[in-house]
Formats: sequence, structure tokens, C-alpha cells
Amino acid sequence: MKLSPREAARYFARPDPDGAGLLLYGGDPMRVALKRQEVIARLLGPGAEEEMRLTRLSPGDLRGDPAALGDALKARGFFPGPRVVFLDEATDTLADMIEAALADWQPGDAQLVVTARQLTPRSALRKLFEGHRTAIAIGIYDDPPGRDEIEAMLAAAGLTGLDRAAMGALTDLAGALDPGDFRQTVEKLALFKLGDSAPVTADDVAICAPRSTEADADALIHLVAEAKGNQIAPMLRRLEAQGVTPVTLCIAATRHFRALHAAAADPGGAAQGIARARPPVHFKARDRMVRQAQGWGVRRLEQGLGLLIDTDLQLRSSSRAPQMAVMERCLIRLAHLGASRS
Repeated sequence: MKLSPREAARYFARPDPDGAGLLLYGGDPMRVALKRQEVIARLLGPGAEEEMRLTRLSPGDLRGDPAALGDALKARGFFPGPRVVFLDEATDTLADMIEAALADWQPGDAQLVVTARQLTPRSALRKLFEGHRTAIAIGIYDDPPGRDEIEAMLAAAGLTGLDRAAMGALTDLAGALDPGDFRQTVEKLALFKLGDSAPVTADDVAICAPRSTEADADALIHLVAEAKGNQIAPMLRRLEAQGVTPVTLCIAATRHFRALHAAAADPGGAAQGIARARPPVHFKARDRMVRQAQGWGVRRLEQGLGLLIDTDLQLRSSSRAPQMAVMERCLIRLAHLGASRS
């Protein structure tokens, strides 16, 4: 069966121990892996690795031995307790083998947990799990964790009594950081407050938050898109000192301007185009990017993308020109192009 996001949140909090199987799929391997770890830990409890109640299989194992999956689900271990068979990086080519194993599954067998990359609605794997009576399919999307999920992470880390400002700061971080980085920040915050009975404050969150060069790079790209050419050089020097490469900046700028172009060309208007962007635009940047897309227009955004593509080719070529100088010239030309728009 297929679970909605709300149903999935309830499932992750308390996975069904009597289910036959679970399929987790999504475009971000880190997000999928974190959810898989969470589910398996809750299904098996402590000591599963030492007691050999978790069996790991790869697609190569099944291609070499098609019966390996069914055998692993039926196997009985030396230690009592629930068991899980984990199949990583599955593809539609394994759907028939998985279907046969699930058809032979009986209560008392190990539960099957399968992970996969992004799957279309026509995927054989998705159809198999979504149509199964006792198996579940859950899509893991790039949306930042919601308040319920953040509160669950905080509770698991032993953090309680956050004030409103601290919760707001964590929510902002959840939207800005990768899932793994955010989880590490929560764990760091828990260690920071260990033995401290005072409520967690926004200042505590700021102390534990990682220094993100990506946030600075985004700030630079916004300056370019808003034609603030006189502020580009100081920001660029700071990023260069932090080790950010010209190619990284070019990729970030191209991604940003492509999002603006898609929004400007959207039949429903720039606001609707930004709302449709994938990965989603952080809520704090949405209005800003809507204004940028409306101000630039499709024609000038196409010119800007052409300039970025030419710069990217030059950065990746054998040219001896200083790469950061090439990138700086590109950004300044983009800002001038934005300032000249009518």
C-alpha cells in the first residue's frame, strides 16, 4: 500500500512489526538512508547487529543467486527477536524476484526493507509494494522536515524545553541543511546542553550550527541577481578564503538562474513557477526570487544563462586565465545585465 506524507510520519514513529515489507525511494540517497536507518532501528531494537538479526543484501547478490532473498527471509537465527532483510539500491529489474519472495512470505519471517532511487509511478517496484496487502511504499522527497519530525529528533536526542525562538532557528536550519548535517547539529546541540537544565535558546542553536559556505554562496548569487555589483567583490574574496571554488560558484549561479528562468516562463506567473521549483525554494527566499524573476524577464535570463554556460566551459577548459578572476568577471557582467533591464 502507498502511504501519504501524514501516514508516513506516523509509520516512521511506530513501524508495523507485522508487515511483510517496506519500500523507501527518493532522489536524495542521504534522506532515504536516514529514514531506512530509523525504521530498521525501531523494528529491531538494540543489539540487532551483534545478534545477527539484520541481513544485508545487494542487487549483485540476487543476480548471482535469485533464491537468496527468499532464503534470507525464511532463515532462522540463533537469537530470538524480530529480523530484517535489507536490500539496498534496488531497481525494477529485481521486481520479479522481490514479488516471488513476498508471495512466499508468512508471519514469523523476516521483514523486507528495500531502498531505491527515484521511481516513477509506472515503476514495477512501486506498483508491487503499493498494490501489496501487507507491504508499504513510501516516497522520500526533498522537502525539509516538518515540525513533528523535528520534535521527534529532539525528543530522541533528549532535548526538551526549547523556547519559541530556538524552535524557529532549528526549523530554519532544517530547511537550509542537508538531512545528515541537520541531524548532526541536533546531536551536537544535545551534547552542548548535557547537564544544563536551562531551556535551549536561539543562541545555543547558533553556537552549534555549522558554518555553511553554501549559505554565503547563495547570498552572493542573490546579490548578482539583484544587480548589486558593488558588493560582489568583497563577498567573493571571503568565499575564496573559505576554499569555495569558481566551478562551485558557477554551478550555484547556473542553478539559481535556471530556477528564475523557469519561474519567469511559467504560464501561471513567477510566483507559481517558484512554488513549483524542484528542489523546493526555501520559504525565506521565495518572495525574493519571485521579484528577481519578474524583474529580469525571460529574455535577459536567457542571456544570463548563456553567459554562465560560456563561463563554465572556460573554467573546465585548459585556459590559463585565473579561474576566480574569470568567475568574478562573469558575475559582474551578470549584475550589469540585470541593472540594464528595462
